Amino acid sequence: MSEQYQAPTVEKTFQILRLISEGDQGARISDLSKELKISKSTVHGIASALERLGAVIRDPSTKRYVLGVTLFELGKSAFSRIDLKDTARPIMENLMEQAHESVFLGVRNGENVTIIDIVESRQDLKITAPIGTRIPLFAGAVGKVFMASIPEQEAKDLVRRMGLHRFTENTIIDFHEFFNAVRGARQNGFAIDDEEYISGVRAVASAIKGEGQFTSAIWVVGFKPIMSGKKMADLAKETRRAAEMISRKINEQSVTNNRVK
Repeated sequence: MSEQYQAPTVEKTFQILRLISEGDQGARISDLSKELKISKSTVHGIASALERLGAVIRDPSTKRYVLGVTLFELGKSAFSRIDLKDTARPIMENLMEQAHESVFLGVRNGENVTIIDIVESRQDLKITAPIGTRIPLFAGAVGKVFMASIPEQEAKDLVRRMGLHRFTENTIIDFHEFFNAVRGARQNGFAIDDEEYISGVRAVASAIKGEGQFTSAIWVVGFKPIMSGKKMADLAKETRRAAEMISRKINEQSVTNNRVK
């Protein structure tokens, strides 16, 4: 019942935002109400909520609404992810050819990591997942490199607040042991996962640095019988090198874009 009730409100909100964006000088409550055939009180309620969130700005003299900074920030974030995928893709493909295992690209999204691209292994037996899949922030190798990419005290506060949860028998749930692994990831530039998130699966991950911040990561995943100790050691170097290449290209693009501006 709740979903059925909320969906029309969401649709109206997007309709209002679209109309505001299409107007050269924004739009008034009366304009939106007339165009969308929605009561003025409903439009006013939605517009007021959007204004509080910074999604729209109201000009007190003209009483017109225009798009706010929040939407520009969201749009910038979306475009940065598209740029990241385009930049990382050829490097991921090359890493997959070297590893013969699936290569994942993900970004931190609050308390999760969202998979935004995958280059699947050519093998019949492989690890894969739908793009958009979210995994817990502290899961396996990915969690370690993300925690290694922020100040240690901030990471510790985050872990204390969220807790370490067990996924398999190998999951590290001891606070001190986990941060020993995080320090290793910070020192080495990569982290490994030995059946810590999924039983029978190993992974190697490395963080990507874009515009001065580590906000994404690349990782290689395969089944344990294939991912031998030697292969893991080799993949650790290759994954770190791939992450460094992506980071370098992102920063080069950022410098170029700033010069153009």
